[in-house]
Amino acid sequence: MKNIWKTAALCLMPLIAQIPAGAQETPKEEDYFRILKMSAPEGTLLEVGGLVTLPNGDLGVATRRGDIFIVENPSSRRPFFRKFASGLHEVLGLAYKDGSLYCAQRGELTRLADTDMDGKADVYETVYAWPISGHYHEYSFGPKLAPDGSFFVSGNVAFGDQEWWRGESRVPWRGWMMHISADGSTMEPWATGMRSPCGIGMINGELFYTENQGDWMGSGGLWHIGKGDFVGHPAGLRWAELPNSPVKLTNAKFVANIDERRVKNAEGRFIKPENVVDEKFKMLYEMKSVFPSLRTPAVWLPHGVLGISNSEPLSIPEGAFGPFAGQILVGDQGQSKIMRVVLEKVKGEYQGVAFDFRSGFQSGVLRMSWGKDGSLYVGETNRGWGSAGDANEGLQRLVWNNRIPFEMQTVKAMPDGFEIEFTLPVDRKSAEDIASYSVESFLYKYHPVYGSPVVNNETCEIKGVKVSDDGLKARIIVENLRPYYIHNITLEGVRSRDHFYSLVHPTGYYTLNNIPEGAKLAMNEVSVKNSVKEATAAKAAAEKTAKPVASKPAAKTAEAAKPATVAAKPKAATFEEVKPLLAKYTCNACHNADKKQVGPAFRDIAKRKYSNDLVVKLIYNPNPENWPGYATEMPPMPQVPKADALRIASWINSLN
Repeated sequence: MKNIWKTAALCLMPLIAQIPAGAQETPKEEDYFRILKMSAPEGTLLEVGGLVTLPNGDLGVATRRGDIFIVENPSSRRPFFRKFASGLHEVLGLAYKDGSLYCAQRGELTRLADTDMDGKADVYETVYAWPISGHYHEYSFGPKLAPDGSFFVSGNVAFGDQEWWRGESRVPWRGWMMHISADGSTMEPWATGMRSPCGIGMINGELFYTENQGDWMGSGGLWHIGKGDFVGHPAGLRWAELPNSPVKLTNAKFVANIDERRVKNAEGRFIKPENVVDEKFKMLYEMKSVFPSLRTPAVWLPHGVLGISNSEPLSIPEGAFGPFAGQILVGDQGQSKIMRVVLEKVKGEYQGVAFDFRSGFQSGVLRMSWGKDGSLYVGETNRGWGSAGDANEGLQRLVWNNRIPFEMQTVKAMPDGFEIEFTLPVDRKSAEDIASYSVESFLYKYHPVYGSPVVNNETCEIKGVKVSDDGLKARIIVENLRPYYIHNITLEGVRSRDHFYSLVHPTGYYTLNNIPEGAKLAMNEVSVKNSVKEATAAKAAAEKTAKPVASKPAAKTAEAAKPATVAAKPKAATFEEVKPLLAKYTCNACHNADKKQVGPAFRDIAKRKYSNDLVVKLIYNPNPENWPGYATEMPPMPQVPKADALRIASWINSLN
C-alpha cells in the first residue's frame, strides 16, 4: 500500500508543483463582459432582424414582424422607443445612409425617409426589386454598405417539393449575393454558392458573409467573397449562364464532377440522402482544382462548438473591448452566443482562428451594432428556428468592465506550427511544458447530406515550445500540419503569471488554408519538457522497483462454490457520467434535458421509448421526419464511438 501511494504522489507532483499557494479560481467570461437587458414598452415584440446605430447615437431597430423603431438614449435605463415605420415584409437587415434608413424586405431593397420631420417615415421607396417565388425560406438579408455607397444584399434558397430537403433556386438570384448601385439603378450578380447567407459584413472595406450548416454545407463558417466566387452550394448555379453572371462555373460542369445523390426508390420517389459511414467522400477544398472559382471558408466555425446558425460578423472598433480591438465578432442564432475571430492573410488568402467569446443571451443572436459608448447592442430572435436562450426575442447590451481577461489574443500560422499571443503574461513554467498544449486537426465532408460528421481526425504532436521574454507569446512546433484543415489548439495547462489563472477560453480553432514560408525554429531554441511523460516514466520506475506483497490464498466458502448467476442488466449511465460525453460530442448545442431548444428535449426523446440501439442508430443517421416541428435538422454523427453512444442512449431512456 505504501508503494501505491508513493507512485500516485510521483504522478501528481508535476501538476501540484505548478500550483502556487495563492492561486485563485479562474474568472469566467461573465466576469468581464456583462449582458444588460434593454427595457422596451410593454407589448413591443422585438424579434430583431436589423440594427444600426445612427450618427446621433440613437438606435434603429427592425423586426421580423415588419416594424422599425428608433430608440432614443438607448444606453440609458429608460430608453424611448418611437415607431418609425410599419407594414414591411420580414425585415432582416438595416443600414443608414444620407439621412435615410435602408432595409431588405423579402423582395426588395427599400429606402425609408422622414421628409416632414414628424419622427415617422413618410417615404417608402423601392430602390431595387428582385424575384421571389413565395416559398417560406426565401429570406433576404441586408443591406450592407460598401465603401462607395453601394449595397450588398443576399438571398436564401428555397426547398424542393418532393425533395423537401434539397436547397433550390426557384427564381433568379436566390443563393446569390447581389450588388446594387448607390442610386439603385443597376444590380449586378456578385457571387453564388450560398445556402442561407444570414450574416453579411463589411470588414475593412471587404465583403464577408457567414453560412449555416445544411445540405452541401458540412459546417458554418466565415467566407471572404470576391466577384465571381462560388462558395459551395450548387442551387444558384442554375443562373450562372445568364448574360450578366460573373460566375463561370455551370450547373452542368458541377453535376458532371460530383454526385448530387438524386436517387429514387421502387415507387419512383426521391430518397433523402443520408450520411454513409466509411464511404469514399470528397471535401470542399479538393474541388478547387476542378472548380477554379471555388472559395473555401476563411475560417470554419465548427458546428455545435462555435455555433449552429452563424449570423452577422462585425469588426471591433478601436477603444471597444480592450485587447480585442480590430478583431471580428460573429453572432450565433441557435446557441444564443457570440464568437471571436482573428484573420490573417497568408499567400494572398484569408485564414485565421475562432474562439468562443460570450454566451448566455436570452434569445438567438442575429444582429449587432456598436453604441457610441463602446458597448455592443445585440438584437435577437428565435421564432421558427429555436435557440439556447429561452425567450423568443430580445434586445440587449454587452458591456466590458475594462478588466483584461486572460485569453489567447490571437493565433498565427508559422512554417512549423503556430504562434500564440496572450492578453496577459503567462507563467513561464506552465507555458514551457509541452504537455500544456494539444493540437488535433479535422474537417467535414462535401456532400448533399444535411451537415457532416467530423472526419479525418488526426492528433498533431507538439515537438517543442518557445516562450517570449515578456511572456506574451508562445510559439509551438507542431507536426503534421494539413492545409485547409481545422486545427483545434487547446491550452489546458497554460496559466497566467500573476494569478495562475487558466485561460477563460482554452481552445481556438485555426483554419489553415496555407502554411506560410519563413524560418523554422531550431530544436536547441525550444523547451521540450513534457511533465506528463516525465510523470509516466517516474510511475513506471516506481512500479518496477516496488516489491510485490504476497497474498494468502482465499479460503473456499460455500458461497464461492455456488454456480454463477445470470449477470444483472447494466445500469443506465448517470448524468454525471454522461455529462462529459454530451459536451464532447456537442449534444448540448441543440438539446436540453427538460426543455425544447434547437432540438427536442432529451426527456421528450425518452417518451418515444426507442431502444438504446435505435437511439444509437439515430445518432449516426438522424431522421428529421420523426420531429417535424423543428426547423434545424440534426447532422449525422457517426464519429461518436458506439460505447459512448450507448451510454448516452441509456441515460436518455432513464429519463422516461
